[in-house]
Amino acid sequence: MSDLRVWVGDATLTASWTDANHETRDGLAGALPLAGDGTRWGDELYLSVPVDVPPEDTQTEVPVGAVAYWPQGNALCLFWGPTPASRDDEPRAASPVTVVAEIDDVGPLSAVTGGATVRVERG
Repeated sequence: MSDLRVWVGDATLTASWTDANHETRDGLAGALPLAGDGTRWGDELYLSVPVDVPPEDTQTEVPVGAVAYWPQGNALCLFWGPTPASRDDEPRAASPVTVVAEIDDVGPLSAVTGGATVRVERG
């Protein structure tokens, strides 16, 4: 069973929490449901969230399907491919993020053009 259900436009995705970064994960989980207009940056979609937690085990290169918190911008980010900061085909954040979950199937995200309404809630 998935921990999270994520709506991006008309697509419904599922995601599972990682075993790391418990403080960040708990901060986001406590704020669920989260919703807003996402902004696309390459193959990343991010939205502002009412969460403010300090950086925890941050990284800039993330796996495909990463759901991450961007402490510098208080935003939740969904990664499914290269961004303008990428060096190859790997997803790369503009600045360090804390990975908290992984999307089970990123395929529907390839249809996102521009921004999209995003909603995240418990699975």
